[in-house]
Amino acid sequence: MTSASWLTALRAAVVGLAVAGTVSGGAVSAQGPESAERVLLTAGRSTVLSTDFDITRIAVTDPEIADAVVVRPREVLVDGKGAGTVSLIVWGADTRKHYDVVVDRGVSTLQQNLQQLFPGEAINVGITDEAAILSGQVSSNDVMLRAAEVARAALPKSSIVNMLQLPSGSPSKQVMLQVRFAEVNRNALLQAGLSLFTTRTAFTSRSTTQQFAAPNIDDDGNVQGLEFSDFLNLFFFHREEGIGGVLKALQGRGFLQSLAEPNLIAYNGEEASFLAGGEIPIPIVQGVTGQVSVQYKEFGIRLTFRPTIAGDVIRLKLRPEVSSLDFNNGVILQGFRIPALNTRRAETDVELRDGQSFAIAGLMNNVSQTDRQAVPLLSRLPIIGNLFKSKAERAEQTELMVLVTPRLVRALDPDEVPLLPTRPGDFIDPAEDARPRTPGLEDGPEGTAPATVRKPQGR
Repeated sequence: MTSASWLTALRAAVVGLAVAGTVSGGAVSAQGPESAERVLLTAGRSTVLSTDFDITRIAVTDPEIADAVVVRPREVLVDGKGAGTVSLIVWGADTRKHYDVVVDRGVSTLQQNLQQLFPGEAINVGITDEAAILSGQVSSNDVMLRAAEVARAALPKSSIVNMLQLPSGSPSKQVMLQVRFAEVNRNALLQAGLSLFTTRTAFTSRSTTQQFAAPNIDDDGNVQGLEFSDFLNLFFFHREEGIGGVLKALQGRGFLQSLAEPNLIAYNGEEASFLAGGEIPIPIVQGVTGQVSVQYKEFGIRLTFRPTIAGDVIRLKLRPEVSSLDFNNGVILQGFRIPALNTRRAETDVELRDGQSFAIAGLMNNVSQTDRQAVPLLSRLPIIGNLFKSKAERAEQTELMVLVTPRLVRALDPDEVPLLPTRPGDFIDPAEDARPRTPGLEDGPEGTAPATVRKPQGR
């Protein structure tokens, strides 16, 4: 390196040191985030922070959690708005200070309310970003459930986790629900009607209310379509005299009984549902374009429940529902028949102990329908007026009963596990199947059967 190069490098180093010294001498003293002062607040309350320097500027990371405003040259007013943690930075002329502002949901207020409502109960309240946790020991089931209701009313936007313990509380955290749906359907049908007709050389006549099928007569006076399935229940025709009659007299009764027994298991406080049925496609026209899309609607027997375990008491929120297809009241859209849904639904809350049962009854549906048709004037004549009348009566009764039995789920000990039924002779011995075989020695003729037979081992 030449002497000129050495002089240039030395000059640059001296200038750099001078600049560094200038910057160091005029640097702003700052407090790092790792040494930030912690400020605790409750949502809806405020506090004042004092500094030993005049404030020139402040900044808050999230004003929705906490906001700050300078009220005096050396005082900052901090307002708590929502649960969370934010950073507050305060600048002075030659310094900077960091604060960690922690805002909770007002748990201290809820704690005070619970202590006033339930004196002597050891109820502790904890808070997270999304839930409030109740812990401690209580003396009864009623206190456990009431404390959760008070917390839910005080914090409507938060989830409540009830971990309160009873002195003799059950360790089970799952509930098995045994449900029986029993449905009984009865129906009765009565149809009555009379049609008369005559075919003569000079004239042809027929009387009918058109409620039931009647024989057709052509232009020549001949009776057509004599199908006995249409002429219920009595048919008479005198060919020589050309006189005939059709009597519709039908009476029917039906009885239907269905039973469903679903078993559901749900965790404490979680919802479980059951559906035994199907789905029907429903076409839906999309706006102006007229494009048709298909959505599926569920039907059948549905049960939704949410258990809450309070010691040896189980509180259930139940929603049983039974729905069926009704094609008579359906609609026709672009050639497709879309059935309606007959739905019976109930919703209730109940408290039971392990193994106790309760029934939801009274879901009864009675349908009665009468259709009458008659020929004007002729149907009002004495005696013979009944020849020009017809009627159809239908009565249907459906009753649904739901029987529910909750049970606490308990894991089995090793000595309580029941033995499975086994027949050792019906299974292949794993050692026999895994043992290598030599063709011609262990196989029988043509390699299809073993040369030696081993007796199966087992009980």
